This record gives sequence, structure tokens and C-alpha cells, in this order.
Amino acid sequence: MRFSAIFLLFFTPFFTLANAPLDSTKLLLSDLRVQIDATAAINAMYNFDFDESERLYRELRFRYPDHPLSYFLSGLNIWWRIMPNEEDDRYDKRFLFYMDQTISIAEPMLEKEETKIEGAFFLAAAYGFKGRLYSNRQSWSKAASAGKSALDNIEISKEESYLSPELLFGEALYNFYSVWIPENYGFLKPIMMFFPKGDKELGLKQLKEVSSFAFYTRIEGQIFLMRILSSEYNNHSEALRIAEYLHKTYPSNPIFHRYYVRYLYSTHGYQLMEVEAKNILLKIDSAALGYEATSGRYAAFFLGQLYEGRNELDSAKFYYKRAVAFGEENEAYETGYFLYSLLGLARIADEQGEKAESKIYLKRIKKYADRKSPARKAAKAYLKKKKDK
Repeated sequence: MRFSAIFLLFFTPFFTLANAPLDSTKLLLSDLRVQIDATAAINAMYNFDFDESERLYRELRFRYPDHPLSYFLSGLNIWWRIMPNEEDDRYDKRFLFYMDQTISIAEPMLEKEETKIEGAFFLAAAYGFKGRLYSNRQSWSKAASAGKSALDNIEISKEESYLSPELLFGEALYNFYSVWIPENYGFLKPIMMFFPKGDKELGLKQLKEVSSFAFYTRIEGQIFLMRILSSEYNNHSEALRIAEYLHKTYPSNPIFHRYYVRYLYSTHGYQLMEVEAKNILLKIDSAALGYEATSGRYAAFFLGQLYEGRNELDSAKFYYKRAVAFGEENEAYETGYFLYSLLGLARIADEQGEKAESKIYLKRIKKYADRKSPARKAAKAYLKKKKDK
């Protein structure tokens, strides 16, 4: 599993405005009309219709200028612009601006009993997302600080039972990742000593509950559950079921499309994978929003593997070269799909009698791959096999 966040100690609520003015004496989070109208905004955002989402957020800001809701949602809109390529930092400042605005408006809410719970809710969400971004940027101390703040505010929010389905998401992620992180990143163990002990299996159970029954956090829960089931439990068929649902529900979302193709490949659904991988490449070529080099690298590599397995070497070579080009585009030189595409090209060149070309590809693997990289080991094994023949 790619470590995209240190502290996933947050819940991810999504809201939108009601058609009629809300009762100012009620919390926005508890208003049924907000929950009903949230569906349209959630669908627009997940389906990458950011203009529609932002239109609703601006209207909400006009109606509730002193509430953190609209600022948080605007930040969320930016977050999903980051998601197709999490290494792209061009949206960072805008994202952090909205999360900091959310925090500055929500903090005074803690001082009043009637707004304390809602203020803590938004603080936990905003700090949680900041922690995710900082961990993506490998700013470990900032990520730890943001994660601790998120956890503190989750504890405050627990005072109100009506938020429990959404709060369970934060607890689930904390329980799972607070154990998973030190297991996979030993250098972070000293930091994790300052956090309560988690329970990975309980976290998985809670995440399944969120994915089935939560309202605001159901889709986010499904995303994490899908990734965990595949990478940690090798349950690719269940991950595929979730990915298929997400892709068919939000067909313009490149992240869901990417995962759908990935799990089709993992479960040997090659016929449908071939169609969907080519669809990804077509969307990239037509400049569809959010479809970029990362998705292209995945899709092209899977197609290269497919055609190499069929011994259609010219087609395999074409797609491996596209995968390499996509990797070069966003400088993803150390990623598996980039390196294994080079290895595929080396095999094909060797089989087609292009020995010098094959050596060039193998040298590139040696240049970019870490000494312990599986791709580097695979390249060495390939060379040894050749010598033994």
C-alpha cells in the first residue's frame, strides 16, 4: 500500500445547503434538509464536476459567512483536484488556505456550549486533511501535529451520539493505521508513542460498518476499505466489487476508474480490463479532467502485460513505451509500473534480436531502481536466466 497519509485520524463529512433557510437554532450537521441536499453535492464532487460543487459552496458562504462549513467544503473541492496526482503541489496553498479558514472560524465555536460539538467536528476534519497533505509532502512533524489536533477534537465530538456514524470513520482509520504505520515505517515508531494504541482488526471491522451504513462518510470509507482489502489482505475480488460500484456511480472520476482497471487486472478480468484501460488512455488523450500521467502509467502497463502475455509483442512494446513516457512525464522513475515497463521492453527487444536496445532498458532500471527494489531484483533474475540458457 502506498503510504499516502501518516495520520488518517479524521472523518470526512460532506454537506451542502438546503433549498430553504435553515433554522439558525439548529446545528447544520443535524439538519435533515442538509443531509438530503448533500447527495447532489457529493455526486458532483466525486464525479469531478467541481464548478457545480463550488457554486453551491459560494452560495452557502454567502448565507452563512460566519460558519466553517463552506470553507471546509471549498477545501475539499481542492483536495479532489489533488487526488489524481498526489505529488502535484500546485493546489497546496489554496487547499491549506481553506482548511486554515475552517480552523480559524471553528475554534471560537468551542467556547460556546451550543456550538462546541460542531466546532470540534470541523476542527477534526480540517486538521485531519492537513495531516494527510503534510504526510504526502513528507513533512512528518507537521503531519504528526495536525493528526494529534484531529484526534483531540474527535474526542470532543464524541460527546454527541448523533454524530457517531460519521465519527466511527475516524476511529476506524485511527485503529487501523496507528498499528499499520509503525509496522511498515519503523522510523515513525517514536512519534506513534505519543498516540493511544490502536487495534487494526477492530479498525477494519469499523471501516466495513462505515462503508455500509454511514451517510456522510460512506464513500470515503469504501475507498479506504477497498485499498486495505487489496493491499493488506489480498482480497482483490472484494476490492474489485467496491471499485466497480464506485466507477459506475461516478464514471468521470479518474481515481475510481484507475482502481477499477487495477483490480480487474488483479482478478484476471483481462477482457474487460483491456476495454477500460484503453478508455483511460482515450480520456487522457482527449484531456478529460483529472485523467493524467499517473492513470496513464497504470493503464498502459496493464495493456503491455496483457499483450506480452498474448505474444503480441508489437502491441506490448507500444503500450510499455507509453507507460514509460507517462512515468517520465511526472518523474515517477522509481515506481513499479515505470520500472517493470522498462523490463518488459528489455524482454521484447531481446526476443526481437535487439540486444543493444535491451541492454539500454536494463541499464535504465539499474539507474533508477533502489538496490532492494523488486524491479531491480527481477531484472537481475532475467539476466541470470539468460546466462543460464
